[in-house]
Order: sequence, then structure tokens, then C-alpha cells
Amino acid sequence: MEKTIAAIATANGLGGIGVIRISGEHALLVAEKVFHSVTGKKITEMKGYTAAYGTIADHGETIDEAVALVFRAPHSYTGEDVVELSCHGGLYVTKQVLRAVLQNGAEPAQAGEFTKRAFLNGKTGLIEAEAVMNIISARGAQSARAALSCMDGQLRQRIDKVRLSLVNTAAHLSAWADYPEEDIPEVDTDHLTQTLETCRQELRSLLNSYDAGRVMREGVDTVIAGRPNVGKSTIMNLLSGCERSIVTNIPGTTRDIIEETVLLGEIPLRLSDTAGIHSTEDPVEKIGVEKARSRLLQAGLVLAVFDASRPLSDDDKELIDLLSEAPTLAIINKTDLPVQIDTDYITQRLSHVVRLSALTGNGTDELERQVADIIGTSQLDASQGILANERQRAAADKALHSVTEAIDAAHLGLTLDAVTVIIEEAIDSLLELTGERVTESVVEQVFSHFCVGK
Repeated sequence: MEKTIAAIATANGLGGIGVIRISGEHALLVAEKVFHSVTGKKITEMKGYTAAYGTIADHGETIDEAVALVFRAPHSYTGEDVVELSCHGGLYVTKQVLRAVLQNGAEPAQAGEFTKRAFLNGKTGLIEAEAVMNIISARGAQSARAALSCMDGQLRQRIDKVRLSLVNTAAHLSAWADYPEEDIPEVDTDHLTQTLETCRQELRSLLNSYDAGRVMREGVDTVIAGRPNVGKSTIMNLLSGCERSIVTNIPGTTRDIIEETVLLGEIPLRLSDTAGIHSTEDPVEKIGVEKARSRLLQAGLVLAVFDASRPLSDDDKELIDLLSEAPTLAIINKTDLPVQIDTDYITQRLSHVVRLSALTGNGTDELERQVADIIGTSQLDASQGILANERQRAAADKALHSVTEAIDAAHLGLTLDAVTVIIEEAIDSLLELTGERVTESVVEQVFSHFCVGK
């Protein structure tokens, strides 16, 4: 018998309402011991999807006013009897209510245990369960839309379409091989490889969208680089919406790496404003410059800043050469001043260039568009359903490998039995992705990343 669990389901902080969730066979009995409705009606007498107003008390001492909302199995989030006690929000009150619930028969829920029970009771799939945490941690509209589409089943539909095609193909191959005396259409190798190729293209499409989707969820490590006094700190402050970096007309003001996470349109950028890259004999500046150079080699995106009002220097040209292989957006800054820089030199060596005035903000829209192009989010359709984490990506990659192997086997003329075995391996990988055939250790690992109360 599963234990009855309880946890605070709302954020750990001040708020108008705090919710304590109780789930399990004895959820109603536990809640009844601490909740007393103003009408005298007992929780165990309430129907599902009904609420009652009353008070919560422990050992005769009133803790708070509350509303009790009852969900009866199997029509609840977890598939079990569930009671949600909504009291006033706040650190003290919610913890006192939870303590009373635990002292009256419930046990503390583990991380993700409510959603884990929903998965084990068939109320949600593994993909949909993982989408719950992605919705909670979404940093922008695109990432929230992607998580919601997964929770609504868009990703599962894409996976199931491939899986069904592979299942039908494997079934035809097996039937034709095992029952030669039956009137079963002969396997057409060209049609077989065409079907497998369609599956391969869909799996490749899923995998190709993974990196862009990960950027929308987690952000991209972005370095602002350039020689001193080109406006790096002003750009940092423009994007972050506040004065995070010191801005003066004195070169070399920034001597260490300043970090901030900002949202550029729908793209989270983990920004680092580095010291100006230039030759210097100052020992403190030199340390900052070396840190900046090292950071450039690790960045997922470099915003290389140049001063439009001054000619290109040797330091500028050295930076351009250094970034020849890096994902770089060249920002020609200070376009509100008379332009003296050789823009052709930059555009011939760096493929993405934007003209910007960090002082006025003119050019910010183009900056956003160019960044989206570089990191691949401009073509991302979050509503289509995209892979959400490394577990899903690895399973899809295994399926792609098997489908490719099956195509090669068919071209090489291997027996249809051998091709069938390889296709079944691809099917197993897709079942692992959706959670329909997954080990207990994988389930434990997935839900260990959830927050308590979800």
C-alpha cells in the first residue's frame, strides 16, 4: 500500500495563498483530522471536485482559516484521493499547516513524488511529466510554449507517428517471413527503405531542434568583448535594463568579468562583460585581459563590440582574427556619432554584423534578430513539440542510429530478419523516450530533478 504523502505545493515565500497537497489512500482521513468546515460537514463525506471553507487546527489550537478542495480517485492529478488545503501564504503559516498534516498520519513527499505517482498511475506520460518542470522553470514565452506543447502531447504525437510507422513495417516483415504460405504482400525493398528514410528524416528534425530548444530553456553563455571604451559596459547595461557595469569615458574601467542573465526578446543570455582586450603593461589589467581571452574560447555566443566613431585599431583586428571560428555577432556601436570605422573590413571577415547605438537603443531589434539567427532559434517552432532534455535526446539519437543501420542493412541485402531486429531496437528506444518501456532507475532519476510538492 502506498503511503499518504503531503507537501507544500506553492513557492517557499510570501504570497496571498499557500497550498498544502495531500495524496494517498488516507488523504481524506488525514485532512479531516486537521480541517473543520464551518458547516460541520466532514471531508470524508464530500464529493470530488467540491470545496469547503473552514479552519485548520492542531490539538485544539486554530492555525489558520482555509479552503479544502477534494479530488477523489481516480479523477485527480495523481490518480489517488487528493486534498488541497489553501491557507494564507507565508513561510510560518504554511509550514505550521504542513506540520499538523504530517503529525496526523501523512508522510513528507519526496521530490517530484506527486507527479511520479501520476505517471505510475497512468495519469500522465513521462514526456508530459518532464514538461511540468520545464513549464515551472521557463524563462520566456518560447520556452513556456515549448513545454506546454509537450505537456499537451505534441512531442508524443511526433514520436508516436514514427513509432507506428516502424511497428507496421516490422509487423509486415515478420508476417511475410514467418507465414510464407499466406497471401501476404511481398516486401518491396524500395518501399521499405523509403519508409525508413521518412522516419530517419523526422528523427533528424527532432534532434536538430534540440540545441535551439535547450537555448530557449537554459540560455546561452554570452561574452561581450572588445577593446577598452568601445561601449561594452553600456551594451551590458542596455540589455540588462540596469547599471550593472561602470560606464565612464576612461578606458579600462572594467577589469574583471561582470555577469548577468537577461532576456533578449525570447532568448535568455547569460551575459559576461569582460575587460577590454588590448596590449597592456598594467599587471591588474593584464589579468583581466587574459580572463577575457580565455572566456571567448568557451562562450556559446560572442558579442564583439567595435567603436564606429574611431578607425579600426590593431587590437580590433586581433579580436576579429581570434573570433574567426567562434559564433560571433559583430556590433558596430556608437552609430549616433560620425562613422570613421572601416565597416567593410569587419563584414568581410565576420558574417553577422549589426549597427547599434547603445546610448539611444537604436538597432536593438536587429540585434535580437541576428542573435536568433546565430543560435538557431529564429526557425524554431515551439508549438511543434521539441525534445526537452538530455534523456529524451539520447533516446531519439539511439532510435536514429538504429533506423540508419536498418537502411544500410536493407541496401546491403541482409536478411529481412536482421532488418526486423534492428527496427525493433529503434522501437524500443522510442518506447524508452515516451516512458512506455523504461527502467525503475530511469524513473527515479527523472523525478529526482523535480521540486518537492510537484
